[in-house]
Amino acid sequence: MTSSLIYRMTPARAGSLPTQAVLVLGGSLLLAIAAKVQVPFWPVPMTLQTLAVLVIGAVFGARLAGATVLAYLAEGALGLPVFASGAGLAYLAGPTGGYLVGFLLAAMFLGWCSDRCLLRRLPVALGLFFVAQVLIFAPGVGWLAAFIGLPEAVMAGAVPFLAGEALKLVLAALLVTGLWRRARAA
Repeated sequence: MTSSLIYRMTPARAGSLPTQAVLVLGGSLLLAIAAKVQVPFWPVPMTLQTLAVLVIGAVFGARLAGATVLAYLAEGALGLPVFASGAGLAYLAGPTGGYLVGFLLAAMFLGWCSDRCLLRRLPVALGLFFVAQVLIFAPGVGWLAAFIGLPEAVMAGAVPFLAGEALKLVLAALLVTGLWRRARAA
């Protein structure tokens, strides 16, 4: 039995297969909605996806978070309009493809941390959420560099997002540590 936050909050229900299926579909829907809330930037739009990825990973645990992001990526690969703009395999191979891979890495990392109850305290959670952001941006900027070069990828695919990502990181950490406090009190 895992110790992730979702199991602490709903111990009797979270382990059932139907509940897990609903959580995966709900999480992938949350990611799709977060993709549509965006500020236009080039070549990568600023969305709420990273906030959703952080929360899903931190709440769901590694296996469920991984399944959720994989479901989201599969939906997009199949042509469903779940990404910020576009869909299909060509979109996955495009300039934002590395960030999408990073979503999976970050969600599974934070899920692993959640499974080990490492996200209970705010200072620790902030550090681990920062690592998760690096896991999103490293493959994202690296992949983008193949299209526009590394200096341009850093300047266009990371620098403009730093303040917004810092805010999302803090919001996610506050939310998750608050949920941990609530789960312990229950």
